[in-house]
Amino acid sequence: MTPPARLQAAIELVDEILASAKAGGAAADTLIARYFKTRRYAGSRDRRAVRDLVFRAIRRAGEAPVSGRAALLAMADQVPLFDGSPHGPLPVAEGEPVAEAGIAPAWLLRRLDPLVSEDELPALLERAPLDVRINRLRPSPRLDAAPTPHSPLGLRFPEGTQIEQMEAWAAGTIEVQDEGSQLICLACGAQPGMIAVDLCAGAGGKTLALAAEMADQGRLLACDSDRARLSRLPPRAGRAGVTIVETRLLDPGKEVAALADFAGQADLVLVDAPCSGTGTWRRNPETRWRASPERLERLTALQARLLDLGGTLLRPGGILVYAVCSLLAEEGRDQAAAFTARSGLVPETVPMRPGRPAGSGILLTPGHDGTDGFFVARWRTPC
Repeated sequence: MTPPARLQAAIELVDEILASAKAGGAAADTLIARYFKTRRYAGSRDRRAVRDLVFRAIRRAGEAPVSGRAALLAMADQVPLFDGSPHGPLPVAEGEPVAEAGIAPAWLLRRLDPLVSEDELPALLERAPLDVRINRLRPSPRLDAAPTPHSPLGLRFPEGTQIEQMEAWAAGTIEVQDEGSQLICLACGAQPGMIAVDLCAGAGGKTLALAAEMADQGRLLACDSDRARLSRLPPRAGRAGVTIVETRLLDPGKEVAALADFAGQADLVLVDAPCSGTGTWRRNPETRWRASPERLERLTALQARLLDLGGTLLRPGGILVYAVCSLLAEEGRDQAAAFTARSGLVPETVPMRPGRPAGSGILLTPGHDGTDGFFVARWRTPC
């Protein structure tokens, strides 16, 4: 592909990503993979170059641009390629729109936790490091990677390392997991023999970390309402040597009945709730274009309902941990304060050294801690 052809491909992809963000569709990575699956003529260098253009354009535009062309026109080094070359974009027309640079939509920035200073904002869009978690259930691998700053189980690899092609990954000795997620799992304090519930397990990254802390002893229930994501957990568990995990698909709105057999039984419940994803902009910068006040209102209502549900599953003295990959106060400190006020559970100090106190919880941020952004809080039921 010529440079103008690569530019045109990037424009087309950003247009697809904009449409998908508006409709709540597939993520940018998925759309890029689909795009090149039908364009076999594009070599590996072409794919890397186009991907780089796409993500540079997305990271630069805080507000959703009017088009992919407007997003790429904003990148000064690309403007000379708008020359009408074959397979390239049309020449620049006088007065056509150009996307403005920014961190995120203004309404969203106003809702960030007050701990997130203006100086920290650029770090929200830097490229995320590639972290893995060492699996305590497998022999410790000897790998050429640096330890992460905070997690005793974390290793950091150079960007672009093909983790899933490594022997250590195939053997289940490592799992890709951001250091912040590792710290949340460690803060749960999971122990062998516990009855534990991962209420929003997704594909099971935190479930597997909890199972390893439990030494694969006890009972660990992984729940989710997304069948496709939850179906990815059993093969991952097999590779990791985890045998104690049970999966349970939940029907939204009917979770209480589906979990009746666990009511009042759990030693530990993790509520890693669906959220705005404002802490993961480094990995998914187009998430900024998916957000809306209406969607945020629905998410905070869901988070509150899941917290209440999690509380009903605990035995006396049981632990509830709430986590969101969000930097918004209403999903973090405000959500935790409201739950404390209505639940009767007792807030506990989160056993985590990095991060900063945010209300009754802890806030991790890319700029302060070098992790994805997370809020995490912890409670205990009265005995």
